[in-house]
Amino acid sequence: MIRLLRSTDGVRRCSWCGGAPEYVAYHDDEWGRPVVDDTRLLEKLCLEGFQSGLSWLTILRKRAHFRRAFAGFDAEQVARFGARDVTRLLGDAGIVRHRGKIEATIANARAALSVREAEGSLAALVWRFEPSPASRPGKVTGAALAKLAQTPESKALSKELKRRGFAFVGPTTVYAFMQAMGLVDDHLEGCAARAEVERLRGRLVRPA
Repeated sequence: MIRLLRSTDGVRRCSWCGGAPEYVAYHDDEWGRPVVDDTRLLEKLCLEGFQSGLSWLTILRKRAHFRRAFAGFDAEQVARFGARDVTRLLGDAGIVRHRGKIEATIANARAALSVREAEGSLAALVWRFEPSPASRPGKVTGAALAKLAQTPESKALSKELKRRGFAFVGPTTVYAFMQAMGLVDDHLEGCAARAEVERLRGRLVRPA
């Protein structure tokens, strides 16, 4: 179960970030901070798919190489990838060489362009599924988070993304995406990052 952990620097953090420097930086500077940029949203959806069966730390350590391999996750560029690009990526040791996940990333880029045309942005679609305050736990504790691997909102967003052509977007994966992109604030009560994330969420202009 996730709990608060006082790190060697004296800061209280969610225990999932452990002591790995990359994880601590990700926890402190990225996780839970609201994102409305389409490129970052697409990147995270794709990397969550690559994570399936692996740890997020593994993906995080390869993220810079993923960005180089997939043209910075620019949807227009990745959507033009073809068979030769798939072959190139299958030979790239810097990423996770899984044909299904590589092809899903290309499909996701094409789906993101379709969403942009229909909705104005991927962010507009994603943020439509932000949970209401009434559906959230009164206090974000380890016990509360243990019950939130899937939620009605993550199931609904997963279903909608699949309908629009996205792949590797099951409801558990989608909830992890929602946590990371700030659609919810799942930093534990008492975590040093929680107040800042709440402040940013309070100031956020939701995409229309």
